[in-house]
Amino acid sequence: MADHAPDEVQGGLTDEEKRRNVLRLAFGGDQERLEAFVGLIRQEIPEGTEVVLRGSAVTGERWKDGAAFDCDGPGTSDLDLTLVGEDAVALFKPTGFFVPGVHSRPVSEDDPDIAPSLIPLREALMVMTGRPVNIQASRDIVIQFRGGLLDQPYLTLIDKRA
Repeated sequence: MADHAPDEVQGGLTDEEKRRNVLRLAFGGDQERLEAFVGLIRQEIPEGTEVVLRGSAVTGERWKDGAAFDCDGPGTSDLDLTLVGEDAVALFKPTGFFVPGVHSRPVSEDDPDIAPSLIPLREALMVMTGRPVNIQASRDIVIQFRGGLLDQPYLTLIDKRA
């Protein structure tokens, strides 16, 4: 797992706090499960793609209402993956975007057909984690905007430079 800067703080959380939250909340404290999750993603994404995890797995609470991660029971909170880069954006159909060619909608239970090549990865990740996994794609500028200007925390799982 990679991070942008060792002391970066977003949304009041350090990279270490974000990493600990993800490990504890989404992977039951099991580092090997997290590494297997990242390894599977690495095998299936275009080279040079950055992967970030956002949402309540990182912060511990839902943005919309402040509810705790998995407040509705084990495995009920989803994992929000964002693939970052031009090749990742190209995996989505033209109809699969909030902002065409820049920021996709997530491949999810509600919208499974917008990136057909990501369905096998999504299904494998859901089996591995026992919870919903949503995958979207964005250009670098979107992630920089959300993390930097809007101060929305995310954890980098795969650095594009790796």
